[in-house]
Amino acid sequence: MAAAAKQGGRPETAAPYAIELKRISKSFGPVQANKDIDLRVPRGTIHGIIGENGAGKSTLMSILYGFYKPDAGQILIDGQPITIADSQTAIRAGIGMVFQHFKLVQNFTVLENIILGAEDGALLRPSLSKARDVLKQLAQEYQLNVDPDETIDELSVGHQQRVEILKALYRQADILILDEPTGVLTPAEADHLFRILEGLKAEGKTIILITHKLREIMDITDNVSVMRRGQMVASVKTAETSPEELAELMVGRKVILNVEKAPAAPQAPVLEVRDLKLVDDEGVERLRGIGFDIRAGEILGIAGVSGNGQTQLLELLGGYPEKGATVSGSIRMNGQELDLTGTRSDARTRRERGIGHVPEDRQVEGLIMDFAAWENVAFGYHDQPEYQGGLLMDNARIKADAEKYFEDFDVRPRNTHLAARNFSGGNQQKIVVAREIERNPDLLLIGQPTRGVDIGAIEFIHRRIVELRDAGKAVLLVSVELDEILALSDRIAVMFDGRIMGERLPAETTTGELGLLMAGVTDTENHPASDGIPPEQNHVEDLPKEPR
Repeated sequence: MAAAAKQGGRPETAAPYAIELKRISKSFGPVQANKDIDLRVPRGTIHGIIGENGAGKSTLMSILYGFYKPDAGQILIDGQPITIADSQTAIRAGIGMVFQHFKLVQNFTVLENIILGAEDGALLRPSLSKARDVLKQLAQEYQLNVDPDETIDELSVGHQQRVEILKALYRQADILILDEPTGVLTPAEADHLFRILEGLKAEGKTIILITHKLREIMDITDNVSVMRRGQMVASVKTAETSPEELAELMVGRKVILNVEKAPAAPQAPVLEVRDLKLVDDEGVERLRGIGFDIRAGEILGIAGVSGNGQTQLLELLGGYPEKGATVSGSIRMNGQELDLTGTRSDARTRRERGIGHVPEDRQVEGLIMDFAAWENVAFGYHDQPEYQGGLLMDNARIKADAEKYFEDFDVRPRNTHLAARNFSGGNQQKIVVAREIERNPDLLLIGQPTRGVDIGAIEFIHRRIVELRDAGKAVLLVSVELDEILALSDRIAVMFDGRIMGERLPAETTTGELGLLMAGVTDTENHPASDGIPPEQNHVEDLPKEPR
């Protein structure tokens, strides 16, 4: 790092390993999250860590960053033993962490977020002045340009991530941990991030990358370690392995990485959306004349960076638009008009009309985290006749369904009496997916189906979505994962700033072209709208600015 950024940082060392973990173990009650973990990360390298949900990756990194204390084992930083009592100790040791969900104060400026917790004294003016100079040098050195005076809520997701990296570098981090860093980035933003990481590596920084995207592991890392059920099962040079081998190491069996599906056989329209508009309670137009059709027996994928109207679209279709929103347009389900604003516009009515919904945020909208898993199986369907047992609900029937869902969808552990919060993210997702698919909906709305989900669960969820399509059902898939959109969709529509920018067939497009559409760049002359989206609603006369 440049002299101005060093601020009297740690002395250089010739130790070959930036990080050494020796026989690290950690238990939470009867659950052993880490068992005898050994890990060596050479200095100045990018090291990937992969594994299924619940494999222990986050626990291990939380130990390294001081969130948890290990029950046993030793940590060495640059060859020196260290006890990391808390995150401040980790920061002083030169460790920084960029979390999947950013830890930024939305109404603070970039500069204020950078110095938060690292002020030089009671007076902020000297700290801000010094930080501004250091920030300018860091931004130039590592291509992390961002306006220091903009507030966080005015920045795109990609720029917010840059702020998180700058925070770590400002605190003199020589070791940087990134947790699922590309989950909400466009392809162009992800490519830029990787260029930044290569630049950091060239400066001698050590980077640990936690990701479930095997393509990213193969493209960017020097070495990769694989965890399974709390243990380290392999550490290999990336150049000496393959995605197939890594997937098998992660789950303990061969995994089909490509989605296997026959061509779609679309039938009659199930969902017809025309000129759908939504203005939120602050007067911001979130949906701007959306229009599309979905037919029985096909999957329509909606691609786009988070925050471009996909959430509002799913919520409106699912029957719970945000409170105070003004809605116009029309939605027809199986030829019948859906109520958008009246007393029959709620989620219960949508379910009665044959719409299932896997929401984007499983913990906030899909599950009641403190309720048992068997209770969550009936969530939203508890008033159905089969669950009514006179004055009281038929809990025995609900529990029996839960047992069946757990078996059919391979939910682990098999204990349906555990609270939902005690399951890993991937298994929480399986509970929600099982509940909605097993109701056999005519239309499945599914948002971010594999966000934070491991490779084995991804394979399973993808297969069930395709099986639903092949059974003659319609699927609306919303995902920020372009690989997922391309693999599952029969048609792809791209959303930007509340509009549909265009529609493509997966076989006739590329991630680059979709990435441009996701950033608001379109070419309506070369790509006329297809039958699924009315031409008058596909054309964009004035390109919107990048959403904030």
